[in-house]
Parts: sequence; structure tokens; C-alpha cells
Amino acid sequence: MNETLQTIKNRYSCRSYTGEPVEKEKIEAITLAGVQAPSALNKQPWQLIVLQDKSYIEEMDASVMDMLSKQQDTSTYERMMLRGGKVFYNAPCMIIIAKEAGTDLDTGIVVENMALAASSLGLGNVICGLMNLSFDTEKGDKFKAKLIPDGYEFGVALLVGYATEDSKTPHEPDLSKVKYIG
Repeated sequence: MNETLQTIKNRYSCRSYTGEPVEKEKIEAITLAGVQAPSALNKQPWQLIVLQDKSYIEEMDASVMDMLSKQQDTSTYERMMLRGGKVFYNAPCMIIIAKEAGTDLDTGIVVENMALAASSLGLGNVICGLMNLSFDTEKGDKFKAKLIPDGYEFGVALLVGYATEDSKTPHEPDLSKVKYIG
């Protein structure tokens, strides 16, 4: 099996990080993979925001967990508590993809490029749509003002870091999802 297919096969959603910072060269390689993604008409309707301020990530995490604990439906809060009580799993780096309105497909391609690049570099990663909840908290306006450029909206985030040993399990592919015609 070639190296690309092996990376795809071995990639998993990492939900437990050591907290150790990621080297600058690796972050640069991951973001380069992101901006090399194809986009409709090559418009590249995105901005990548690399957040490595651990205390800021933890502040957002605490704010989201507090908000989730107060919701009528606490199922998401309970799921996060079972996974260590952190929405961002102690990740030392968050790469936010801000997007122009209506460019969800392009955003998805960018994050997948970055997730595969991170995996190929030996880093755990998880695609994180829950980061959007940060903007719904009491501090949401502050977070959005710092992280999302004018004229853009949140697309998706990628959490990146060194995985703990107990978090390295890829999902089993469901081949029943494939249909051949002809």
C-alpha cells in the first residue's frame, strides 16, 4: 500500500493530547497542506488562524464546558465529561478555518488536507466543529473578535498535538456505504 493510502487508513480522531507544544516546522507544513487544497474557481475562500496560546484555548474550553453544563439537554456535556471534561482535549494547537459564506465544501477539503498532513507527521488530530460553540458563550464576542477576520465566519477547526497512548484507534471502515454501478 502506498504512503498516502496508509496515512488515510491509519488516521483517527484523537481525543487525548499530552499538551506538549508542536514544532513550528510541523505547523507550517500542516498549514501549507491546507492552503494547497483545491477550491472552486481557485478562489481560496479561507483564512487559517493558528492558535497556540494554551491558556487561551483553555479559557475557551472552560467557557464552552460551562455553557454546556447549563443547557437543558446535557448530553453533549456528559459526553465531554466521559472524554476527560475538555471540549478541546488538551490540544496545544488549534487551527481555525475561517471561510467566506457558502464555501463549506472548500472548507472541508482544507481541513481534510491538514488532518492527513498532521497524521503523516506523527501528530494526533481531530476535526472539531464544536469550536463554534465558543462564540455562543458569554465570552463569545471576545473570542470571535480575536479569531475570526472581518468578512469571514467560522468554518471548522483542527486540533493538533501529540497523542497520548490511549487515544490511537482508527475507526473501522463501513464498506456497506460503497455502491458500485455498472
